[in-house]
Amino acid sequence: MRYSVLDLAPVPEGSSTADALRNSADLARHAEGWGYHRYWLAEHHNMPGIASASTAVMIGHIAQATSTMRVGAGGIMLPNHAPYMVAEAFGTLAEIHGPRIDLGLGRAPGTDMAAMRAMRRGLQEAGDRFPQDVQELIGYFGPRSEGGNLRAIPGEDTQVPVWLLGSSLYGAQLAAMLGLPYAFASHFAPQALEQAFEVYRRQFRPSATLDKPHAMLAINVFAAESDAEGERLRTTMQQAFARLRLGMPGKLPAPVDNIAEALAPEILAGVNQALTISATGSKETVRGDLSRLIETYQPDEVILTGQIHDHTARLRSFEIAAEILGELGN
Repeated sequence: MRYSVLDLAPVPEGSSTADALRNSADLARHAEGWGYHRYWLAEHHNMPGIASASTAVMIGHIAQATSTMRVGAGGIMLPNHAPYMVAEAFGTLAEIHGPRIDLGLGRAPGTDMAAMRAMRRGLQEAGDRFPQDVQELIGYFGPRSEGGNLRAIPGEDTQVPVWLLGSSLYGAQLAAMLGLPYAFASHFAPQALEQAFEVYRRQFRPSATLDKPHAMLAINVFAAESDAEGERLRTTMQQAFARLRLGMPGKLPAPVDNIAEALAPEILAGVNQALTISATGSKETVRGDLSRLIETYQPDEVILTGQIHDHTARLRSFEIAAEILGELGN
């Protein structure tokens, strides 16, 4: 079972964007040593607590800080970009860092209307063109076509692996139709997880990329030396998610001792539902949570994320998780 990291380069309260970028590189170096297979970064815009907006630049930053681990996007929100420009950016990364660059593609904008307008993409048109844009982008990574006048250089013949990301049946169906690996955003939108995996596996068509389906499960992890400390670490993510839902995104909040005092009951219930696919607590408790999730959903890979305020605690959480997954794989 391969296990990986999904990072949003969080900017905690009391720290700066520069701190967040340094912390992501530090986590990546540690994660490589702990056996993580991939390190993915996610595109979000106009959010003070997330520093991974310029995702391709961040991928280069992380790839420079590591040497063997795969590095990529989880993902690039394709409606925000021209496929040709994405091909050139990721082709450049592949030429610099070799065949360890991944490109995960999402259909959501990853931002609000103001930022979408600022990126100057036709909103409805870009969303409607997603399947065509995916196929166009994949084409730029292949060999030069006969008579083709438009070439992505860098990009051409780099064969950068493309994944589809999703939180609904749409992405599962498209990934199956195109024969691409599929990652489900179960760390914040678990409602359709079971059905999406079933649809993806049942409808999968073998392709030049894959001969059988390959599904990745995203899991929140808040691991610590005790159950109480793991639960406390989780309160940062609970608060951040609540603020986002209320239209008040900000820097990553500090943990609290009692989340029930920080959030109204109806808000907390909705947040906890969104964070169902989580492993929280001591090593033994997290081991049980991870084992149960893997047994239930039978993923081909898992990718772990954890919005944790303190960088040292975040490092320790990913270290504990790596110990568990390494042991489960033996």
